[in-house]
Amino acid sequence: MREQVLKEYSSNLTDLDVFSEYLSDWLTNKLYGRNDEGEPHFASAFSIDELHTFDFAVEGIPFQQILRMPYSPPTHGSDAANKEDEFLALEDFIYTAAEGLWQAFWHRKKPLPFYVACPSHPRSKFYTVEKAVSKGTLNRLSGAALIFKKGGSASEGARWVDVVKFVLFRQCLSLREGEGFWLSHSVVSEAVFYAIHMLISRSLRRQRQPPSTLDDSEDCVFVSVVDPNFGGVVKLCGDLSKLEVSSSNPYRSMAEWITLHADISISPVDQIWNKLGNVNWGDLGALQVLLATLYSMIQWHGPPRKSMASLAARHSLRLQKRRMETQTTAAAETENALAVVVHQEAGANEKQEHGRTKEGSRLILHPGEIILLEDRNQGLKSFLIQENVDESCYIAVSMESPREELMTLYVGAHPSRLKPSWEDMNLWYLVQRQTKILNIMKGKGAAAASNNLPEIVASGRIVHSGYCDKESPEGRCSSPWCGTPILVVSPFGETLSAYPISAKEAGRCCRDCLAALRSARMANILHGDIRPENIIRAGDSAKRRRFVLVSWGRAVTEERDSPPMNLQFSSAHALQHGKLCPSSDVESLVYLMYFVSGGSLPPLDSIESALKWRKRNWAKRVFQQRLGEISPILKAFADYVDSICGTPYPVDYDVWLRKLNSAVDVPIPTVAAG
Repeated sequence: MREQVLKEYSSNLTDLDVFSEYLSDWLTNKLYGRNDEGEPHFASAFSIDELHTFDFAVEGIPFQQILRMPYSPPTHGSDAANKEDEFLALEDFIYTAAEGLWQAFWHRKKPLPFYVACPSHPRSKFYTVEKAVSKGTLNRLSGAALIFKKGGSASEGARWVDVVKFVLFRQCLSLREGEGFWLSHSVVSEAVFYAIHMLISRSLRRQRQPPSTLDDSEDCVFVSVVDPNFGGVVKLCGDLSKLEVSSSNPYRSMAEWITLHADISISPVDQIWNKLGNVNWGDLGALQVLLATLYSMIQWHGPPRKSMASLAARHSLRLQKRRMETQTTAAAETENALAVVVHQEAGANEKQEHGRTKEGSRLILHPGEIILLEDRNQGLKSFLIQENVDESCYIAVSMESPREELMTLYVGAHPSRLKPSWEDMNLWYLVQRQTKILNIMKGKGAAAASNNLPEIVASGRIVHSGYCDKESPEGRCSSPWCGTPILVVSPFGETLSAYPISAKEAGRCCRDCLAALRSARMANILHGDIRPENIIRAGDSAKRRRFVLVSWGRAVTEERDSPPMNLQFSSAHALQHGKLCPSSDVESLVYLMYFVSGGSLPPLDSIESALKWRKRNWAKRVFQQRLGEISPILKAFADYVDSICGTPYPVDYDVWLRKLNSAVDVPIPTVAAG
């Protein structure tokens, strides 16, 4: 019923001038005024730290721009004769941005599931620029949209419900000066007008979906605003259930909803195209539009296979590689250059012989290669590489039983690289320390008590081809791979960051994670880094499916250990004191359950903002209300965690495992603490 009413409401909201008139006074006051703290009423759509991280993440993406934007002086606007070329350049910019992001974050080889087309107003049809020129409607076009391909192909019958991202194009942006340049009243009003229609279309699309697939992030839309030189982003968020759709005056009711219930963010305006018509991909203007495009694609297609943080981490790797290349070049100019050159030639020959590449002294493996591992307890073990997950993690199978389950193979850093490289120290946590932690849990019976913990299949050092002249079993020869540590664990599975789960699975996920934490606590170990990337879904059938808590390298085993900081998922005690308390892991588990059940995580740029978010949401019982929509047991569990947060009291795992077991359709056996 509401779907039909909302659709009719949207069809009556068509006049931009009337809409702008109703919003004029409020918008003028907000744009040109300041709040009580002297800050602008509208915050920027993105924090500077967020843009820094994104900049590092996309610095290796080769955006293949083809068409140039015709140049026109910013103060004069563009020539009408250039409009066709401008829209063609705009189409190329949006498509190039989406394709580059898709290949970097999702799939390098799979085709882009989106295409670009242009509308003339929020309820118009979509056309390519060539089609608009042939129909004589080029001057009516208002911008360009990234649209989902129905059935895997572009279609002229696309509707606004299929729009992933919209870019409003103006001949010359009307700007206002402040601390930099900002979008003017008229431009913001038009951007919000389009954003409203996109938000309504998203709401109509969501009402046709099952509740378990809904995502609160879809309550936000991004509209980029550009001219042939500059660009900015307007972000609109809000709950449309609070919109009075039965009003006889839709413009008044929409203005009231915007002023009372919506949240608008506006980024500063910066240059996108230079005087040659090329996009400044690494500059602030293009980065803001790119980041808005990425978030819009995530809203539509789900979380990417690679996170922004993981791609940004490669910046440090590239920096380290550049430093090593510089040091090698400097050394080649000295009297001792001979040894360096010989080492490089030997490495090049080994690369040709074995089909492996190395970055500095790091081992990079490729699908189809066989790795021979020397395990101190099991002897030689061989594994076939199936797929690269990232530069240190691979999917592998045992050569002794290649048809059995997939495993995760981690490649650590060569011992000689641990001091100069922070990234390789992270690999030390990933491989050497995680091996130690998993062995501790195995020795104390924790691993046997739960199938929700990873199991070591093999661990040791790689056996490289060629001659090895190491003097002892623990020694190393001159090969750059000799002594490289390897850890192979079972099972393998997709992480929660790459695989969205249903509300029904969320209860099982909580139960399984709690079982893993209970077993680890038997060995006096706290995980300390619970987040979507560290939980995998394993099993090939509904009955065998389980969630496994992985990445134990940063686990806390004694008082002096410090956990990693995560603004979204770390406990309040960990953020405040840099230490874990007995309830820290279950508190992080509540935040995780809140996130996977559709709860929205705001952009947090400091420990202070993260603590305020936690305090406010606990006080308003936001976590309990969200989890209560899935299961009353999860709501009660959140209430229990709230009562022990930050206290020295131990967590009663057994009681809550029994309760969760009764609420989940596939129970697990309860193991008595030993």
